[in-house]
Amino acid sequence: QVHVAESGGGSAQPGGSLRLSCAASGRIFSFYAASWYRQAPGKEREWVAGIRSGGSPEVADSVKGRFTMTRDAARTTAYLQMNRLKPEDTAVYYCAKDTQGERLLDGYDYWGEGTQVTVSS
Repeated sequence: QVHVAESGGGSAQPGGSLRLSCAASGRIFSFYAASWYRQAPGKEREWVAGIRSGGSPEVADSVKGRFTMTRDAARTTAYLQMNRLKPEDTAVYYCAKDTQGERLLDGYDYWGEGTQVTVSS
């Protein structure tokens, strides 16, 4: 059984930063990609970023230049560094284990419970 758990959410002011962590059981990210999604109230879940098993990341256009996805050397934890936060970044952020290693946006089989990020002054 694979477990995925997010941490690091909280409140920040516009222009501030937060770092989210996604911890998975075992070295699962050695073999599978990891992705971050977010869901704001009244909106559909939106893909934010992903990192392939080989280590190459991608981010959505809406956060490009502000958010960065990385992974630790042990390949057990993926991170989402969020800089220059905006109020529209307010959402519940979810981490997911992809079903593929090198191909993003191709399906997920394990999700975390989500962590709230609130950006306001």
